[in-house]
Amino acid sequence: MRFVFTDMALTSDALYTLLGALLVAMALVSVFTARHLIRRLLALNILSSAVFLLLVVTARTSSGIDPVPHALVLTGIVVSVSTTAVVLALYLRRYRRNPPC
Repeated sequence: MRFVFTDMALTSDALYTLLGALLVAMALVSVFTARHLIRRLLALNILSSAVFLLLVVTARTSSGIDPVPHALVLTGIVVSVSTTAVVLALYLRRYRRNPPC
């Protein structure tokens, strides 16, 4: 699949790589500038999704598709979901003990 921007052609791999790099940049800015813990957590989830996207894009080789990055992405999704659940549970516990105001 090819997308055309003015005079240069952009392949789907290049488009996904560009999108992944843009998501990584936006997530890193948000991680370092956000003051609220939930916003940082969301930014870290977006960052992990962008890394998963980049891993899937790089899984293509000239001889076919490499299954190892796909297995790493599946494992990473499971770890990301469980880590998010633990952080949200800890945050909720902290919020119930010391509510703001």
